[in-house]
Amino acid sequence: MKRSKRIEALDKRAVNLDGFIDEWPEMGFVAMHSPYDPKPSVKVENGMITELDGKKRGDFDFLDQFIADYAIRVDRAEASMAVPSLEIARKIVDISVSRKEILSIVSGITPAKMAEVINHLNVVEMMMGMQKMRARKVPGNQAHITNLKDDPVQIAADAAEGALRGFREEETTMGVARYAPFNAIALLIGSQAGKKGVLTQCSAEEATELELGIRGFTTYAETLSVYGTEKVFIDGDDTPYSKAFLNSAYASRGLKVRFTSGAGSEVLMGSSEQKSMLYLECRCLYVTKGAGSQGIQNGSVSCIGVAAGVPAGIREVMGENLVAALLGLECASSNDQSFSNSDMRRTARTMLQFMPGTDFIFSGYAAEPNYDNMFAGSNFDAEDFDDYNVMQRDMQVDGGLRPVTEDEVIRVRRTAGKAVQAVFKYLGLTEITDEQVEAVTYAHGSKDTLNRDSAADIMAADDLMKRGITGIDVVKALAESGFEELAQSILNMLKQRVIGDYMHTAAILDEHFQVMSGVNTPNDYMGPGTGYRVTGERWEEIKAIPHRINVDEF
Repeated sequence: MKRSKRIEALDKRAVNLDGFIDEWPEMGFVAMHSPYDPKPSVKVENGMITELDGKKRGDFDFLDQFIADYAIRVDRAEASMAVPSLEIARKIVDISVSRKEILSIVSGITPAKMAEVINHLNVVEMMMGMQKMRARKVPGNQAHITNLKDDPVQIAADAAEGALRGFREEETTMGVARYAPFNAIALLIGSQAGKKGVLTQCSAEEATELELGIRGFTTYAETLSVYGTEKVFIDGDDTPYSKAFLNSAYASRGLKVRFTSGAGSEVLMGSSEQKSMLYLECRCLYVTKGAGSQGIQNGSVSCIGVAAGVPAGIREVMGENLVAALLGLECASSNDQSFSNSDMRRTARTMLQFMPGTDFIFSGYAAEPNYDNMFAGSNFDAEDFDDYNVMQRDMQVDGGLRPVTEDEVIRVRRTAGKAVQAVFKYLGLTEITDEQVEAVTYAHGSKDTLNRDSAADIMAADDLMKRGITGIDVVKALAESGFEELAQSILNMLKQRVIGDYMHTAAILDEHFQVMSGVNTPNDYMGPGTGYRVTGERWEEIKAIPHRINVDEF
């Protein structure tokens, strides 16, 4: 058959390398509405919910029971459920209806009702809703800091540059699990070398992650995964009750906690129970609220390829982000997983969160080239920094980042490398050479760095844990090695563990270690002239991209 050259050209476009599938509700491949989704209902008897979304209490699975007992305001349930879903949807986008009023109404509705409300909204309306419902007034951003070699020197340098660029949270993980203490310490030091007050996390097996936190090597955790069906929850060796217990274990030790969920996980694990991704994610978010977590990392996350493969899948992702905000949770709105071969498509997916702003627009922007990203690659990476900064400038939108100069980048990367070198020497760990520090100072990624003795590193990391070394030892090592200011910054981070204010909803720290959260800096958007506006010093910062004609030089 003779082919159209135009169609041949289109077939070769990057977008056609992506995976797509028709809706298939029986297998869970349906984004917003499945014919098998339950109808909203609630019944309250003697102060207890006895019917939830078509199920009697005797037929509840453990998600239904947990949600009914802990995630819905029983005193509001019948009144809230009586409000038509379309009316609630209209209130969400109505600038004359406050965030407080919406939160009150939504506190009494069921997961099926929530899904019904979201189904009334198109993506623009969801963005309008997010602009009002976001917990913290000022948006933020979070970075991934990883590399293929688990090189702690590169971790520190990349963390310093990421903090300099504006990330207020930074997260690492490992290719080799036993590297966790080294990566956590390097991230802690590097982040504070770039900009004071940055929160850090080391994503590891939960017992390890908790121990790292107790020792003061990290300040937050977000690996508490929840799921939308009982079978998938059990396959993950958990229940809502065990997640609530783990949440309290972290929080009681001064660690900020964020849960993780997202559309598509139930499909991937083969037990979606024929329900839509949106409905199942609503159940996840209600469990998160019921467990007492201040926030959630959601937006399909690592399952984005599943959600993005079905019709309206990216709309669903924005919808579940909005559900998190409607439940009063901090929303770290994903964008942290590479999902498309198309630059146009991955940018379009990001704009839904970028334009209205979320508490963290990325729950993991790759602050390294994606070949070094041990979270399987992010939607944006280190090669996209300039594009991202220009988009902020183009639209006068705060996406959480700032332009930097080459001199600044080199300076903070070298400082971070030297600081980790000094700490390792002081604590009797493996050697970090001057040549290694110099390599990471100028490196793009691990292809440009020197190899380390991995076996010696792992043995030293094990020994570090056996010796009981804590964050205080890191502070002492820095102070006695000539890094007094950096030592003071890390000590201030440890003090936050005792104060506890950064466990408030959507909390971050500014450069003066002052908490900004949904409690003390709540979102107050109610239409034009209200809420957060990019003006003044912040607007001047965003405008000052390096590759511009600077009229002051004429």
